[in-house]
Amino acid sequence: MKLLALKPGESVLDMGCGAGSIAIPLAQAGHPVIAADFSPAMLGTLDAGIEYYGLEDLITPLELAWDDDWDLVGPVAKAVDVAFASRSVTTNDLKGALAKLDRTARRRCAVTMVANSSPRYDLHLMNAIGASVACSNGFVYAFNILIQMGALPQVTYFESPRRDTFDSLEAGVADFSRMLEHGNEDKFDRLRDYIAQHMIENPHAGEPGSKGVPQGRYMLDHVRKVRWTFIAWEPVSSGRP
Repeated sequence: MKLLALKPGESVLDMGCGAGSIAIPLAQAGHPVIAADFSPAMLGTLDAGIEYYGLEDLITPLELAWDDDWDLVGPVAKAVDVAFASRSVTTNDLKGALAKLDRTARRRCAVTMVANSSPRYDLHLMNAIGASVACSNGFVYAFNILIQMGALPQVTYFESPRRDTFDSLEAGVADFSRMLEHGNEDKFDRLRDYIAQHMIENPHAGEPGSKGVPQGRYMLDHVRKVRWTFIAWEPVSSGRP
């Protein structure tokens, strides 16, 4: 939200809004928000949050996917001051997605994309057990596409910490084993040994975690960090079809 650098009262499109983790605080700060997502379930959760916080006049939910024809079901051209997609650019047509944000915004556009390995992975753990991890270069493609579009994208990097908790060694192994794919399946024993050696008591066990679920009894002795890139640019399209 700080990186978006919104001006007071500016309207925004939150594309891929999910349950409203950004849309709701933006509305609470006085910004009219079009909160769009392809998932009816997510929008249903968002609706509950809108009602709970009394934000019906500031948030407009919209069922919308990247691959939809935005001329038919999306916001009209230049509908908002700022259009952004935070960690939600999930489409095979990256150029088309960036162009849609560009078309929708009057002053500023932005995307947040992963800048190393997928958030699914604990890079520290994977390196420790000798597992291979593919890194995402999607943000590089986005930067290059924007340059080709005639934009002058600004790039900022930041990290978000994550704590994975679990109630037993076996539960932790079962959870982290999801990372052992794409040729890493033979690292299961190393994974188990690592967790057994590095699991510690969680002082916040039972308290709600970042997703509202009670935290487990144990956690690893390091903080998992996910690196993100925030790319912002001034719209270059006129908004005309």
